[in-house]
Amino acid sequence: MSPRGRERRVIAAAGAAALVAVGLNLAFSAVAAHRRRKRRELPGFTAQVNLSAADIKRLADRIIVKSKETYDAVAAVPLDKVSFSNVIAPLAELDAQQFPLVQACVLPRMVSPSDDVRRASAEAEKRLDSHFQQCRQREDVYRVIKAFTQKGERIGLEATRFVQCMVREFEHNGAKLTQSKKMEMEKLKSHIDDLSLKYIQSLNDSTKFLLLSEEELAGMPLEFLKELENTNGKWKVLLTNYHVTPILEHCKVGSTRKLIAVAYGQKGGKENIAILEKLVQLRHRFARLLGYPNYADYAIEPRMPRTSRKVLEFLEEMSEQLNDLANRELSVLKDLKMKEEGDAQFSVEDLLYYMKRAEELKVDLDIGEIKQYFPVDLVISGILKMFQDLFALRFEEMKDAETWHDTVRLFSVWDASSSDLLGYFFLDIFSREGKYAHTCVVALQNGCLCSNGTRKVPVAVLLSQCPKEFDGNSALLRFPEVVRIFHEFSHVVHHISNRATFSRFSGLQLEGDFAEIPSLLLENWCYESISLKMMSGFHQDITKSITSEACQSLKRRRDIFAGLKLKQEILLCLVDQIIHTGENVNIDDLIKDLHPKVMLGIPLLEGNSPASCFPRIAIGYDAVCYSYIWSEVFAADLFASKFKDDLLNQHAGLRFRNKVLAPGGSKNPLDIISDYLGREPSLQAFIQSRTRNTQAWACGVLRKTSRVANS
Repeated sequence: MSPRGRERRVIAAAGAAALVAVGLNLAFSAVAAHRRRKRRELPGFTAQVNLSAADIKRLADRIIVKSKETYDAVAAVPLDKVSFSNVIAPLAELDAQQFPLVQACVLPRMVSPSDDVRRASAEAEKRLDSHFQQCRQREDVYRVIKAFTQKGERIGLEATRFVQCMVREFEHNGAKLTQSKKMEMEKLKSHIDDLSLKYIQSLNDSTKFLLLSEEELAGMPLEFLKELENTNGKWKVLLTNYHVTPILEHCKVGSTRKLIAVAYGQKGGKENIAILEKLVQLRHRFARLLGYPNYADYAIEPRMPRTSRKVLEFLEEMSEQLNDLANRELSVLKDLKMKEEGDAQFSVEDLLYYMKRAEELKVDLDIGEIKQYFPVDLVISGILKMFQDLFALRFEEMKDAETWHDTVRLFSVWDASSSDLLGYFFLDIFSREGKYAHTCVVALQNGCLCSNGTRKVPVAVLLSQCPKEFDGNSALLRFPEVVRIFHEFSHVVHHISNRATFSRFSGLQLEGDFAEIPSLLLENWCYESISLKMMSGFHQDITKSITSEACQSLKRRRDIFAGLKLKQEILLCLVDQIIHTGENVNIDDLIKDLHPKVMLGIPLLEGNSPASCFPRIAIGYDAVCYSYIWSEVFAADLFASKFKDDLLNQHAGLRFRNKVLAPGGSKNPLDIISDYLGREPSLQAFIQSRTRNTQAWACGVLRKTSRVANS
């Protein structure tokens, strides 16, 4: 029998898991019965999406009770009686049955029009998070799972990976620590959270400002100046991204750019550096408590590189490979500065300004005009058609389905060839009061095989904040908004394409490095004429799609100065990685040493420390800032190798869906991609994709600058 077949047989035979499913279904049925609201049944999806505040509280209570019962039952299994059916299967079934119920409780916090429901949802999320955190720390359950791993029972490859992931998760949460060590771990986590918040609060301080004259702000757009407060004839410039970035991009006065760059770089100052150094020390203590040599190895172990050494090697090789490209780009900027200011001495504060000048000289693109070609409705219909065509899918809108708002649309997803139901997705894309403010995807249900042999299908929600119709006309999207929605819808398709056995291997519960690769790959379709034309049309005459010249300009705009931009990112990723691998690293000295080496001799501004105003190191991306660049490299290789020459090749798309998207997290992601490519991924495709047009546009910029100077 095949490993997958063995897993299906073992899970289907797990009587204890079946009892868990019955208990959970009864619990949810009690809530459903309370709301006697007629709604269309969705095969494979049973959770409700429109609960009241009282429903949410009751459902959260039942989830916690049933979860505790299951964990208690597993913990009570004698160590000499452990088996897949009485230890692993009940926990897998619990995850499969509870996930959609948990999401039914927590989604309303992001989408409900009701204040009461949003508050109830937020409270339920806190309670459930706290409960599941305690579950993952239970030493008695961990001991039973470890006993199963040592028994040697034959199970399939996916089941083996599931057990390995569970063990690692328990250990990451301190399940094998003594009670005193657990208490120490919790104190460390609390202290780390407090310091991270303090770091961010310092950066969010909007009270710091500079007063600048109109002459000092020469070159700034009139619209920008109108937004500034005038104090005694001078403009009040806040040290926030909203003011600092436009000045560094547009201000013609070099001394002003330097003044702003220095002031912003000192905003977090010595205080934030001290906080960060303390944070790093606490993180190392936390990691060593769990048996890791440093915090970076703790953070990276569950991700694709596995070790901090691999990440450092990747970043150093990337930086070296970019040297030629970045040097050519820097030469262009230095020539521009010499022609404009008569000074070739190039500093950090000059980067954004001269990048913007070069873009204006080379990229013939009117962003306001481009927007006219992206009505919301046309963009959405184009995206849906493209994904259906590329991945051999069929989307059907379900008009009479129950949703949480009358602007929300629900679609079922079918395999175009077999007509098998694959899943569902909700589109909640229009802005409204109280709704989550960003574009993202939320999983409502994971695809998985249940103990009774039935399959739960994946269900996802795409959230955005698109403007509504105006005077009967579809609202228009800025191009970055188009890319963002396209990127997030790629996550929807990734989630729905999942065919793994276990819920935890869903397309939206993957390792961070792997989860972004398909979406970054598919972003390339937003910069190619054939695909961009499919989701564009002039708002007054949608038969007129965006021009090929505009598509090329959008692509040039994306790639321009890619080398220097990546060098800046790599610098901060190296700082992040080094401080989280080394002991007692002086962050200021480290940055002073690294900056000219990575940034081709450009010195760090005196008194500045980028790490004092880099929030990703403080919270959310500590020791894993490398992840986005890593994912970009893999995505570029996949695109160049499999799709670049035929963007709408359904055979290639279907193979990608089946080989890369369908396994989810059930296999090692590096193995998935290497098997699909037929080799290990390479940096070269990424470097080539960013350098291909560099020489051409660089020469164009210099020629145009020369003409302007001579005239």
